[in-house]
Parts: sequence; structure tokens; C-alpha cells
Amino acid sequence: MTESRTRVPCPLRSAALVSPGAESIVGAGWAISYGELDRRVSAAGRRLWELGIEPGGRVALYMPKGADYVILLLALIRAGLVACPVSTRLPAGAVGPLLEEAGCSALISDTKDLVGAADGIPILDPGLLLDGTEDEEIPEPLDVALDRPATVVFTSGSTGVPKAALHTFGNHYYSALGSNENIALRPGNRWLHSLPLYHVGGLSILFRCLLAGATISLPEPGATPGESIPALRATHVSLVSTQLLRLLRESADPSGLQAVLMGGGPITLSLVDRAVDLGLPVHTSYGLTEMASQVTTTPPRAPRERLYTAGRVLPHSEVRVSEGGEILVRGRTLFAGYVLGGELNRPFDEEGWFRTGDLGEMDADGYLRVVGRRDNLFVSGGENVQPEEIEEALCRLEGVEEAIVVPVPDGEYGARPVAFVRTTGAVGDLGLKLEKVLPRFKIPVAFHDWEGTGGMKPDRPMLRQRARRGA
Repeated sequence: MTESRTRVPCPLRSAALVSPGAESIVGAGWAISYGELDRRVSAAGRRLWELGIEPGGRVALYMPKGADYVILLLALIRAGLVACPVSTRLPAGAVGPLLEEAGCSALISDTKDLVGAADGIPILDPGLLLDGTEDEEIPEPLDVALDRPATVVFTSGSTGVPKAALHTFGNHYYSALGSNENIALRPGNRWLHSLPLYHVGGLSILFRCLLAGATISLPEPGATPGESIPALRATHVSLVSTQLLRLLRESADPSGLQAVLMGGGPITLSLVDRAVDLGLPVHTSYGLTEMASQVTTTPPRAPRERLYTAGRVLPHSEVRVSEGGEILVRGRTLFAGYVLGGELNRPFDEEGWFRTGDLGEMDADGYLRVVGRRDNLFVSGGENVQPEEIEEALCRLEGVEEAIVVPVPDGEYGARPVAFVRTTGAVGDLGLKLEKVLPRFKIPVAFHDWEGTGGMKPDRPMLRQRARRGA
């Protein structure tokens, strides 16, 4: 990490110059070459520049995932603007406050419901930005400044309050570089884009593929990974635990897969066992929005016991565990700070460390084990309760696939645990079974059905409210 550079070759332009005919993005029955992608990105970038948006201006994207989305996102960065992807799961009325928080000067969307929701912010038609003549030839090599602001990703963390995390181009570049040094990605490989583009995990897939000259495989809307992997001949895929569970249920053929990168939170040991038994080339990891995706990841062909951890620190990132057990991070992938209107909050200590709020342990071989979130921990009858410990114990019981534990207020104990559980059938008395592995104060006082727990990552604040109503 002694190398010091201020600019790097644009990964897209470099790939287009080396292999203009290679596939950059593919879908069901269509493909875009690297040469075509570079030309279309440049053309859309010129149209954005012609609108007169100030250099460094932040422009939101609110549209369904697809090739057009990828082109416009890359065009914003090429035009010297900052791309701010917004979740399309949000209702129109919730979009305006996010744009104000991020200081956005424009919004790209064809959703008519947004008219009036983003008061005072011009709404740009994506069709007009994409319509027009492309360059006939790929121009000369292009450099990009590493410190140039590139994206704003909204992250709710565990509190449910959105934060606008600003990343530089260098953050994404070094995140992709570190990942590709651990999980080999080459021209001809296809990474299934199975995550939203408004998540940092979805953005990281783009940068990894561009840097390696590999192919971004866009699944059909609503298609499961088990359907998309063979249909698009994917060699790599990023999954959260819920997606892996669906993949295991579909009994998909894993023979063409070279890497299954798990993220979005800890993967239970029982789920690791099921994936390994099926022969999936699993990589467990730990990452966060503020570090532009992965921080630690297991290497290829890691033994089962290593997959029970979150892996080792990737190049260009640093990790240490404080005396209180909190995971601290820094390095070239660390974000620039949180944006609030026109201000940038840089929540780092004097040595540049960012406190993640996650609790963990580092073993003698440098493998990180994530214990849970500091702000998930609660006290019951004077005893500390870490919900993730109970969740892991539940997932080891036969018939339990997923579990989330949250506290509910209790007049006698202060708080008691309540569980939301996904099961595959009759599981019997879960409380009685847990008594064999947990002390009584950690056994949930109620078990609720999993349905309605949230999207790819369960919404703990919402579940706490549901648990209180149930109590």
C-alpha cells in the first residue's frame, strides 16, 4: 500500500480499447460490447454536460435496473457528476427528502409519480439523455482522478434513518481491485448482477467487471438466481442469505459457478454447511457501505471452518478490533463522509479510523468473526443479550432457515427477546429446543412468522415495532 497515484486509467475506456468486441453487458437474448458501451456512455455524458449542471453536481437516479441504468450511471461519472442511485422500493413521497439531504441538483427518472415530489429539482427524461448518435470510433485513453466524487449511496444502517454516503472514484476502484485480487475475474467471465444498483454491493459488481474486462449479466425482472445463473451462463454471483436459501431450494446446478460471494450480513453456520455440501464455491465476507463493499473475504477453496468466519482483510483496506470489541476500518476504500445538504461530515478519528458499530474478533491467522451489531445488543434482567447469537442457535435447529431476534419492553426484565422465524414445516417447540443450547434469559418469549420481515435484509426497526404490537 505504498504506491501513490492521483489518477488511473478509466476501466471502461481501457476495456473498450483492448477488446472493443467483448461483451460488457448481457441479458436474455441481447448483448452490448465494450466498444458500444463506451460510445453510448460518452454520448450520454455529453448530453448531461450540455445541460449545464455544475461540475461535481449530484444527480439522482430513480429507475428500474437495466442496461439504460448502467449507461446513465457511468455517463454521470464520466461527465464529472456524482451519481446518486435511489431505491425504487421507496414511494414517491419519500424521494424528495433524500434528494434534499444529498444536495441533488437534478433527478433522472421517467416515473410520473415523482412530479411534485422532488420540489424545485428538475426531472430529466432518461430517454432523451440516451437518444442520439454515438461516436463512430473509440477515442484515446482516458484517465480519472482517484479523489473525484463519484457516487452517493443511501444507507440506513441499523437505525432506519437514511445517511448519504459519498464515495470517490478511488474508493470504488480500489474496492474492485482488492476483490479481484482475491476472487479471480477475467475477460469472458460473467458476474450475475443479482443485487440492486442502489446498494453498494450492486455498484461494486459494475466496477469489478469493468476493471477486469468481464461481463455484467443482467437478470430478467423477477427471475431468481437459480433461473438466471444457467440462463445467462454466469460464472460469478453475489448473494445475500435469503437469495442463497432460494438457490438451495431450487437445486440449481452449481457446476458452472466459479465464485459465490456472500454479503449483506453474516451468513449462518448452518447455511454455510448446506452450501458447502452442495459443492457451491462460497466466499463469506464482511463489508459495509462506508467501505465501498467488501472489507474481509475468505480466499478461494477455503476449508469449511474458515467459511464460518468473515475472511481476511482484502488489499487496500485495514481492520482492527478495539478493546471494547468494535470493528474499526480505514484505507483506500473508506468513503469521503456523509453528505447533509451542502455539508460533508467526516466521522473519522485522528488516525483515520471509522467506527463501524459492529462487534467482532480477529483470530491469530487474521480471520475476522463478526459477533453482531453493538446497537442490536440489549440488556435483559441485567444480562447482555446479543440477538445474533440467538439467531445462529435458531438456524441450527432442524427446519429453521432464517431467524431475526429483536427486543420488546418488559416491566420486570427491562427487555425480552422475540423471534421472527422462517421454517420449512413443523418444527415443534422452539423454546424447548433452545433450552439445550442457551441460558433461559436468551430464549425468545414469542416466535412469529417470517412473512413481512423486509426485503433482502430484514428491517430490524420495523420488526421491533411489530414485536411491540404483538406483545
